[in-house]
Amino acid sequence: MTNPTDTNGRAGPVKHLPLYFDNNDAETTATKLAFALFPEWEHSEGALDFTRFTDGITNNLLKIGKRRPGWTEEQTDADAILLRAYGRGTDVLIDREREIRAHSVLSSQSLAPPLLAHFENGLLYRFMRGTVCTPEDLRRPEVYRGVASRLGQWHAVLPVSAIASKPSPTYAPSPVDSLLGDRQSTDAVVDGDTKKTPRDNAAPTPNLWGIMQRWIQALPTDTEAKLQRRDQLQQELEWIVKELGDTPGIGDSPYVFSHCDLLSGNVIIMADADNPKDTTLSSAKPDSTPLNISFIDYEYATPAPAAFDLANHFAEWAGFDCDHASVPTRSQRRDFLRHYLDAYNTHTQHNHSSTTATDADLQQLVEQVDRFRGLPGFYWGIWALIQALISQIEFDYAGYAEVRLGEYWAWKEAEGWEGKTGVRGSGVGSGAEVDGGGKEAPLRERRWAED
Repeated sequence: MTNPTDTNGRAGPVKHLPLYFDNNDAETTATKLAFALFPEWEHSEGALDFTRFTDGITNNLLKIGKRRPGWTEEQTDADAILLRAYGRGTDVLIDREREIRAHSVLSSQSLAPPLLAHFENGLLYRFMRGTVCTPEDLRRPEVYRGVASRLGQWHAVLPVSAIASKPSPTYAPSPVDSLLGDRQSTDAVVDGDTKKTPRDNAAPTPNLWGIMQRWIQALPTDTEAKLQRRDQLQQELEWIVKELGDTPGIGDSPYVFSHCDLLSGNVIIMADADNPKDTTLSSAKPDSTPLNISFIDYEYATPAPAAFDLANHFAEWAGFDCDHASVPTRSQRRDFLRHYLDAYNTHTQHNHSSTTATDADLQQLVEQVDRFRGLPGFYWGIWALIQALISQIEFDYAGYAEVRLGEYWAWKEAEGWEGKTGVRGSGVGSGAEVDGGGKEAPLRERRWAED
């Protein structure tokens, strides 16, 4: 199935199946979905084969293959589909229409497997043969350079307009919206009159800031403690937007089509074209040549500063266990970002004399990512507070929220920001051995400062 796009990069309609997946009756409901998508499967030889994946902590993921007589494993995989069923209540966190648009546009650019259909609580798309990364894999040069190159391509070629839309009519405006709104127009003199005209770097809607705003608005306020927590996070978000909302970004825009969830389980090492049976890291080149990498799961894709997508990926080197000793050092980040910029320039020809990143461009991006390094903790901390209320998965979301929010507070202290929304202090920035108060900085900040 193809997903044609219009001149704004928006994808065409995707087939809808009026069926549900039930995790308590997984094979029966998955079979109904598979047969609704491919009616010929029901009446041809060969049983359906189901493989459950457990790399994520929010969705059910099931591979469905048709075991046709005489077919090899490679042929079966090439014909297989993936069923991804949403976690209960996650619509409060994720705009499913935007996710479908994102997947469709990525597929049209050969950056995602074909999206075949959506059903009442999930998606069906083609299976990609490859190896799912672990957090340890992300730290290998041949892997992280491949990730950098692919992400540079994403940010260069994917149109932000494909995942921008009008605000939801149920979305209540906030001070954050007002601040962003002020940045979306500027005074201009037209035929002698002063008028408001759009700025070239107007913030698309939705965007990273607005999504965090909606998440904060979804937090409960039924007790005084919960109300105070919600208000504190609201004040923090307004402060963050003032500090980071004007980041220039990369290329011609402060916003790019961002994945926003590049954890290890969403990074796939593709099968070697010369050896399709080898989908492991055993074929990695000794000179650390970048591997062929693809990304999956686009439910959080949204317009965001490139520095956030990059800082968020670096945070994921620590994995769900938040092993802060494993976040990338300065030299690793610079190596990653150089490969990222080279790929970005290659796909945009932004630097017409050379696709190799200049030292000035690299240093600017390094500094921007440094400034954003605390924001992933804030973003996923709020997310986890909501998941703690709605998820049926056995995971300590409440504890995870405190760890991730702790990363944010540690960043503020290391940067010298006094108090939760206070005044600039004396921190040395970009990761530090001591925080703004002269104490030893937390492990994550010390690791970030290492060469």
